[in-house]
Amino acid sequence: MASSPSEHEIQQRIRLACGRGPVRLWRNNTGALVDQQGRFVRFGLCRGSSDLIGLRSLVVTPELVGQRIAQFAALEVKTPHGVVSPEQRAFLELVEQLGGVAAVCRSVEEAEQALAKRSHTQSCR
Repeated sequence: MASSPSEHEIQQRIRLACGRGPVRLWRNNTGALVDQQGRFVRFGLCRGSSDLIGLRSLVVTPELVGQRIAQFAALEVKTPHGVVSPEQRAFLELVEQLGGVAAVCRSVEEAEQALAKRSHTQSCR
């Protein structure tokens, strides 16, 4: 029996399927470590920030007719049974409140749907 894809595999599939055309996506590694000098270093956008972050190109009308803008996109990738942490949920809510695209995605299809919302852009494929 085939096992379900890992979170990393789902992220890669989404990034490759959706990160072209009017959308660009980047892996956002977050965490902390102790460097060679013994200093504690945090890395990544911020605590709770999404696995994939990026930009979606949009044409705004009517006041900016014809101009293209980039809308922030945050995709939190989970396996079918993965749990979204409170920090991750708060980050997604903030992105949405500020006008970005934010979603929990468990497949390429869910990512395509999220990135197609409120847009006249093409799907990821």
